[in-house]
Amino acid sequence: MSDPLMNMWISFIGLFLMFISVVTAIFSREKLKGVVQKIVLTFSFLCLVVSGLIVAYIVLGGPTASL
Repeated sequence: MSDPLMNMWISFIGLFLMFISVVTAIFSREKLKGVVQKIVLTFSFLCLVVSGLIVAYIVLGGPTASL
């Protein structure tokens, strides 16, 4: 698989993790209470941090050569 195509899939994973982060944060604040809420919010925050690192990797990696 070429480098630009790999970067595309990695960025899709980052977008998916951002979506999961938003959905779990909203769900935990609206529907959950107590320790379970804290666990789900922690999971949401970890997804957001990982997606931010992925975006930073893609953006700071710069442009890729076209074939």
